[in-house]
Amino acid sequence: MSDAGYVYIGMDHFALPDDELTRALEAGTLQRNFQGYSTHADCDLIGIGASSIGKVGDVYAQNARDLETYASRIDSGRLAIVRGVRLSADDRLRRDVIMRIMCGGALDFAEIERAHGIEFRTTFGDELARLAPMADDGLIALSRDRLTVLPAGHMLVRNVAAVFDRYLGQATLQRFSHTI
Repeated sequence: MSDAGYVYIGMDHFALPDDELTRALEAGTLQRNFQGYSTHADCDLIGIGASSIGKVGDVYAQNARDLETYASRIDSGRLAIVRGVRLSADDRLRRDVIMRIMCGGALDFAEIERAHGIEFRTTFGDELARLAPMADDGLIALSRDRLTVLPAGHMLVRNVAAVFDRYLGQATLQRFSHTI
């Protein structure tokens, strides 16, 4: 893709140099939501349809997954939402960390500390230890104050970010998107 003139945006996404996604990447304003990469920062999304997920502020909600339940709820004048969650302060912190890795390919620990009032290495000591093998494999560069996804790790950026997701691995969580 690069040889054809496309710019690596993130994960498996590429765009032409004059595309708004490329401009957002270069400006440090690239965002990610359920639909992929976006130029719109933290906008509300209303999920319409079976299994859709919506986000309003710090609340995420999912509609019924099967069409029969979805239609029944709508036909009876009710919302089709069957589950939801309001983010905690820790959820917002982790979302910010994951977003910065996924959208910028790097994480400046001091920026996170200022934004969330934490000491990064204390809060994420376990996660940093789990990242060490990725650094040893040349997928990321890990310094005292920064994490950078290296070119060899571009296609595995989701794996890097997943280290900071405290919900992954919990038996009660059903994942809808898997890495390679």
